[in-house]
Amino acid sequence: MMKLYELTESYLNLLEMAEQLDEETFQNTLESIQEELEDKVEHTAKFIRCLEADIAAIKEEEKRLADRRRALEEKADRAKDYLKDQLMKAGIERVKRPTITVAIQNNPPSVDVIDETLIPDDFLIPQPAKIDKKTILERLKNGEEVPGVTLKQTKGLRIR
Repeated sequence: MMKLYELTESYLNLLEMAEQLDEETFQNTLESIQEELEDKVEHTAKFIRCLEADIAAIKEEEKRLADRRRALEEKADRAKDYLKDQLMKAGIERVKRPTITVAIQNNPPSVDVIDETLIPDDFLIPQPAKIDKKTILERLKNGEEVPGVTLKQTKGLRIR
């Protein structure tokens, strides 16, 4: 059984030799190669569909796990806030037990921005400009010329 690339080569070779073969031989050979080629294409496309189904299932599981992780993080944060609030209300800064120690302590200092417009430029980090490809595409489709770009059309594979 030939591989897909070998069938493609045979198909192209047959087309090159078309003038040298009689019509019946050419047609029989062409039909034989085409049938086998189409079978290979069908099997390869089905393999791709299986891979895409696995990918979709994995993405869904990743999303489910990420959602679960976020829910657990939020639950842990709420429990920490509750514990901190209760200890602060009771005026207790430290609880030491044989298996665990809980203490209220100062976090490292951080900056609280109240009004961004008042901050001097020395403290602003310049950001590189980003190209708005979506707008460029719309304008190119509308017939406008945009220097430095061209409209390209690629081909993709669609399996239905």
